Amino acid sequence: MTDKTSLSYKDAGVDIDAGNALVDRIKGVVKQTRRPEVMGGLGGFGALCALPQKYREPILVSGTDGVGTKLRLAMDLKRHDTIGIDLVAMCVNDLVVQGAEPLFFLDYFATGKLDVDTAASVITGIAEGCKQSGCALVGGETAEMPGMYHGEDYDVAGFCVGVVEKSEIIDGSKVQSGDALIALGASGPHSNGYSLVRKILEVSKTDPTTTDLAGKPLADHLLEPTKIYVKSVLELIEKVEVHAIAHLTGGGFWEKHPTRIARRDAGGDRRVELAVACRV
Repeated sequence: MTDKTSLSYKDAGVDIDAGNALVDRIKGVVKQTRRPEVMGGLGGFGALCALPQKYREPILVSGTDGVGTKLRLAMDLKRHDTIGIDLVAMCVNDLVVQGAEPLFFLDYFATGKLDVDTAASVITGIAEGCKQSGCALVGGETAEMPGMYHGEDYDVAGFCVGVVEKSEIIDGSKVQSGDALIALGASGPHSNGYSLVRKILEVSKTDPTTTDLAGKPLADHLLEPTKIYVKSVLELIEKVEVHAIAHLTGGGFWEKHPTRIARRDAGGDRRVELAVACRV
């Protein structure tokens, strides 16, 4: 007879105990994001959420996104506390441009080897982003996949669902000559353009941790979390009739500005004179 070696899941590189420890760590911060419409707690097979009763004809709006290579910079600098805010921002800012109120958020965290402290820091940031936007963090997936990622590298993705009154959907169809165009200030590069940012740092041999800009390290500016516009924009929508909103991400202003979106959504070549006077 030959001896047979018994192998465990942990021998294969998957630490179930670490996963359970992470869940215990994040329960408190996740609970802080709860909305009254959410039914049940963290850890079920699926999250349950009722529609807010104030809506007569509720339309669901969904979005999913990541944070691009800003994540690589965060990992290189070992600063994981704000990247979760970026993740939420990239999703909820896309929803609010249609007038939607974010309801709930789910995250996906994948890594080759789960570091509980790192994952807890990221998810705490996600919970903070949810609080800033008024949506509930109802669940997520933590995937430890040996051989798929190098060391403790990780990737994150987010998914958000919101709701808007059918008669109040903002789709750009009301844009007309004479409309005022207002620009809302950004907190920094947000979560776009970081492949170029990282290349500039590499070519110029710039260390963002020791390079000072406006009184603080360049790294602080580069990792400043994406601004979440949800509450301020929803408040604006309640006070004035907003014809179109654009979340300026990849492609910048000329790819994402409201008049371009309006023409595309209308399916025609309707032209709108664009005389820009931006208030930042």
